[in-house]
Amino acid sequence: MVKAYAPASIGNIGVGFDVMGLAIDQPGDDVIVRKSDNKGIRITLMTGDEGKLPYETEKNTAGMAVLRLVEHLDLQGIGLDIEVHKHLPLGSGMGSSAASAVAAVVAVNELLGAGLSKHELLPFACAGEAVASGSVHADNVAPSLLGGITLIRDNYTYDIHNLNIPAGLYVLIVHPAIKILTSEARAILKEHVPIKQFIQQTANAASFVLGLQKNDFALIGRALRDVVIEPQRAQLIPGFYEVQAVAMAAGALGCSISGAGPAIFALFEGNSSVQEVGTAMQKVFAAHNISSNIYVSPVNEKGAVLC
Repeated sequence: MVKAYAPASIGNIGVGFDVMGLAIDQPGDDVIVRKSDNKGIRITLMTGDEGKLPYETEKNTAGMAVLRLVEHLDLQGIGLDIEVHKHLPLGSGMGSSAASAVAAVVAVNELLGAGLSKHELLPFACAGEAVASGSVHADNVAPSLLGGITLIRDNYTYDIHNLNIPAGLYVLIVHPAIKILTSEARAILKEHVPIKQFIQQTANAASFVLGLQKNDFALIGRALRDVVIEPQRAQLIPGFYEVQAVAMAAGALGCSISGAGPAIFALFEGNSSVQEVGTAMQKVFAAHNISSNIYVSPVNEKGAVLC
């Protein structure tokens, strides 16, 4: 038996749609894998999913990720039983589907003694996550697996790199009790971007990366402005702009939608008042009759780990 843990992640980080992501410490998903005398890959137990996730291996993110890994290892005759313990809320914008896929491949890699590096596990975890999202994009898988802040130059060749993490950078996530499926959030996006927005978003994304590399919090703050995706998805989150305004007024470097939403993230220099800011953001959601949870974390630099 091998158990692995994969943490939550923030996809896009606002300005990096499908090309940037970062990992936080908690919450995350646990996956336990055991060898079985019965041939095949099976999901034998799932907890924390409210009975909503499929047990069919090909339709489950952890199951599909393991299937692809086993095929790569040419071990199709093996028997594996998989338990998925969800601690990440479904449809939250916190990389729930990615975390299960990531933890599964890390556990199987160890159990079978395959010896693959984390980078080599990326394609299999992405194949699993694609079951839920409908397409291959590593902005949640990469940080959950590798840790840190990741930059995806290309999703199909897995040309993925870790960026510098400035000391003292903290993350706040406020997760309102509503669900938004990634596939639905992607479906509302327009196919074309006006040239003015393209220019500004490109400048912001490049400046955000530069700010990280230079440990320049002021530049990070100026750059963390999503002018393309956020305006289209904000409508899905009641009170989004009010919540964002509270964070910015309290000194957040930036505040935007985590992944497909509905979770909202904010970045801060230092953590002296982050918890209080999160509470203030929760009050805005409460005014809309929406409960919420908050998570405060530094950037998780380890990613998925064996337990």
